[in-house]
Amino acid sequence: MRYLVTGGAGFIGSSTVDELVRRGHDVVVLDDLSSGKIENLDKVGAQIEVVQHSITDLDRLRGACRGVDFVIHLAARTSVPQSMADPRDTNRVNVDGTLNVLVAARDAKVKRVVFAGSTAVYGDTLTLPTNESVPPAPISPYGASKLAGEIYGQVFGRSYGLEFVSLRYFNVFGPRQDPGSPYSGVLSRFHAALLGGAQPIVFGDGEQSRDFVYVGNVAEANLLACEAKEAAGLAINVGTGNRYTLNQTLALLEKITGRPAKAKYAPPREGDIRDSQADITRARDVLGYSPRVGFEEGLRHTWEWFCSSQGATSRA
Repeated sequence: MRYLVTGGAGFIGSSTVDELVRRGHDVVVLDDLSSGKIENLDKVGAQIEVVQHSITDLDRLRGACRGVDFVIHLAARTSVPQSMADPRDTNRVNVDGTLNVLVAARDAKVKRVVFAGSTAVYGDTLTLPTNESVPPAPISPYGASKLAGEIYGQVFGRSYGLEFVSLRYFNVFGPRQDPGSPYSGVLSRFHAALLGGAQPIVFGDGEQSRDFVYVGNVAEANLLACEAKEAAGLAINVGTGNRYTLNQTLALLEKITGRPAKAKYAPPREGDIRDSQADITRARDVLGYSPRVGFEEGLRHTWEWFCSSQGATSRA
């Protein structure tokens, strides 16, 4: 099978590409490297094709889609705070870019598009764990853009027969997640702070909770969603079914790393939800998905990666 992975040089994308190559598939990566890194593909670079362009370029997308069986569409602006600061740019990439992906896939007669959706579509729901029947109510332009991408995908399914699956990722973490931006995922920032001997910053009181899902679990869900017959047309949560507060997470990191992890608390950020926890019943039933790597094991893998990438030791 031949796969196109948009955003394939990114954090989730490169893990997905690694797994596709490991299983013997042909892979094309399309990435403009605005946030992805070509070195993320070093292990498999000789076995894949890389196209350095943006999903906002429809002509390049059409070329990349030729002969492709499945598209795993991960390219996006992924930051809630960035979307609050510049909603137009988030819309340009996440909505207009997704529409381009769908048009190119339709024209190339691709079998199925698997879309990187988000828990952000639920907004600040009080229904925990959250299942897919909870009405979407995003509270950030990022969440709105992901919901718009889902709706477009479902419309292309009904209008053109293009199979489409939206995987609503919860809080993904793991190796290769870039801590270098103020918009980075919280766990990558925590790891970088501990590695550098700095105090981790928590926006809010630290009692906000997240369903943190290891990137390897997400990569597996992406592949399962390509071929699971009953998944077409569905939105499916991808998480673990558990949640941890940020304070609990820092306590775990202190135990794993042997380094002090006392937080410095800052005001909450606009657009951030308070709590998230996935109901993964549909993912289990439809995809056969089960998170293989638990939270603490994932934290250990991530810490080891941060240490090896920085040439540091894994224990203080």
